[in-house]
Amino acid sequence: MTKALISVTGADTTGIIARVSTKLYEMNINILDITQTILGGYFTMMMVVDLDGANRTFEEIDNAFDSVREELKMSIHLQRMDIFDAMHRV
Repeated sequence: MTKALISVTGADTTGIIARVSTKLYEMNINILDITQTILGGYFTMMMVVDLDGANRTFEEIDNAFDSVREELKMSIHLQRMDIFDAMHRV
């Protein structure tokens, strides 16, 4: 299974989860795990997703979020899970 970590941060507003999850659905990407919170008025969300069913390359997936980033004025960062794990190993 090819996993990725998606982090979403920015000022809290309505529809963030809906907009991000809809974009994932459009690309046939399954959400495996999700956590979210509001910290001092800022929305933060981390998602682990399965890219195996995706109908796009990793770079195309990242680029597909450009419209969501601009619309919501949010930071959306996509990272391969194997790289994330390697960076955080002791």
